[in-house]
Amino acid sequence: MLKIGLPKGSLQEATIRLFDKAGWTIRVESRSYHPAIDDPELSAILIRPQEIPRYLEDGILDLGLTGKDWIEDCGADVQEVCELTYSKVTRNPIRVVLAAPEHPPEGVARIESVRDLAGKRIATEYVRLTERYLANHGITDARVEFSWGADEVKVPVLADAIVVNTETGSSLRAHQLRIVDVLLTSTTRLVANHRSWADPEKRAQMENIALLLTGALHAEELVGLKMNVERAHLAEVIAQLPALKKPTVSPLSEEGWAAVEIVIEEKRARDLIPRLKRAGAEGIVEYPLNKVIY
Repeated sequence: MLKIGLPKGSLQEATIRLFDKAGWTIRVESRSYHPAIDDPELSAILIRPQEIPRYLEDGILDLGLTGKDWIEDCGADVQEVCELTYSKVTRNPIRVVLAAPEHPPEGVARIESVRDLAGKRIATEYVRLTERYLANHGITDARVEFSWGADEVKVPVLADAIVVNTETGSSLRAHQLRIVDVLLTSTTRLVANHRSWADPEKRAQMENIALLLTGALHAEELVGLKMNVERAHLAEVIAQLPALKKPTVSPLSEEGWAAVEIVIEEKRARDLIPRLKRAGAEGIVEYPLNKVIY
């Protein structure tokens, strides 16, 4: 059985949805940290993504999903299986940023760069990452304090600056904070411990999981289109389709007609469907996709 760590917290719902599209149903009971998963070869545990790299490195978990930011923060030696570009709200990467007040209190100097952090107090969950960042810039007298969260409200009374992750920047703007610097850009990673990765049977399981999760992500921005086209209009209809996408064309039982099918980006469908209709396509159907394997 493969022991997999699933991220508890902001990534939890997005992760469960992704596994569902990939073919696994995960059910989380109230107050339970051991979700049920419909695969006898998988045993799942919900755990904070900050902790997953360490449990992987120590061999307690075989596989886990966590952010590149937490891997970098704790410096864990783990095997990356694949990158999965999804987050809480969007599919965009998150950024770990240094943020400071847009309008500091009267008499307090504005923090314009990392050099202005000398002698300052910084609140963050990324203590080790922040300390390395400061050391790399020659700042040795800043005070880095671990924060349990809600870092934005701590500035400027409890801290002079914060290091946090942000997906859209909306929370920083709401608290009148501005980004001074970006420490790193992070995406979700599927990672394994080295011993499990070296086991051929477990590695095959992990590669299967990575293939299906990646396929589910690829499918999120794509849709399928199928339509019936009279042979006399076939060339005109195909001319409307994206140049790099080759459609599947199959004969229909009715003489002189063909079925055309293609996978395209969902955002292109709204402009393409009317053109296909005008070109002679009939019975146009747009349908969602669960997985696209390249």
